[in-house]
Amino acid sequence: MGLVHAVMMMVLGLLTLGLAIWGGFALWFQLARAAWLRIAAIALWSLPSAATLALVAGMPGLPGLPLSLRWGPVLLVLAGIAMAGWWSGIRPSHERDWADDVARMLVSQVRGDVVKLDNVRNFTWRTESDYDIVWESRQVDLSQLVSADLLLSYWMGPAIAHTLVSFGFADGPPLVFSLEIRRERGEAFSALGGFFRKFETVIVAADERDIILTRTNARGEDVYLYRLQLRPDQLRKVFLGYLERAAQLCERPRFYNTLTSNCTTIVFELARRLSPSLPLDYRLLLSGYFAEYVFDHGVLTPGYSFAQLHQAGRITERALQSGLQQDYSKRIRQGVPGIAPAQWR
Repeated sequence: MGLVHAVMMMVLGLLTLGLAIWGGFALWFQLARAAWLRIAAIALWSLPSAATLALVAGMPGLPGLPLSLRWGPVLLVLAGIAMAGWWSGIRPSHERDWADDVARMLVSQVRGDVVKLDNVRNFTWRTESDYDIVWESRQVDLSQLVSADLLLSYWMGPAIAHTLVSFGFADGPPLVFSLEIRRERGEAFSALGGFFRKFETVIVAADERDIILTRTNARGEDVYLYRLQLRPDQLRKVFLGYLERAAQLCERPRFYNTLTSNCTTIVFELARRLSPSLPLDYRLLLSGYFAEYVFDHGVLTPGYSFAQLHQAGRITERALQSGLQQDYSKRIRQGVPGIAPAQWR
């Protein structure tokens, strides 16, 4: 009986601590107030948890605790109910003062093979804060869709990268899709905030010179490109999958989630439409290793080791040197396995 009681007390203590930590982060990221007010709110929220933990630990009391310890669990339950009600009332929105690069949402119309796209981003980036704003309308022919490339842009060490997919057309320039946080003006990305409904989600369709240059030139990120081995019907299905998700976001805003709804999970979700048996893997979270996951499932160029594909796929230097040249997309692909030399020039 003593062991069972001890285990129950340990579980209760861990749940109480977890709830206190989760609620503290939720308050920190959601309360649009001065830092000292957020700290005060977190401290107030933590009192019932502290009293409950003290009671679980068998402590006789805590200095300055305003309420008897025996009321700690009751207050914790009431505070948890209030927190749940407040949290459920936090809704995503399309109506905010958005940063320029995510201010518009992709809109598409599909008629057979012909796809009309509005709000395709084609900014000219000099620095992160110095750019020319250009939103375009484009029309693409799915019968001319001939390739797809996986792009990984490393911004925080080898384990974390942003995942993009670039689609190539025989009769026009490539088009890149990227699921991103929809930042408000002046707002910065926070991976931790992404767990606490801090950001909405947006799917950006962009010209390659826009979306790669902003990462290599403006942000100083390291970018790798890999040719995907997909059949024409698979290319079409993945392309239309991005459009479907973009339309869903236009209809109903959704929150970005660092773990479950991010730039890598959407690629995995669309890949599962092609191969439903694809397994979950830690590399879906540690996205810097996602290309190796794709390699393990035979979707990268055959006849090479992953180390060879990784080395040849680093396009950062070529992107930095090519700048705004008209043949930018060909230049950055020079030497990438699976792409014929005739396509480099």
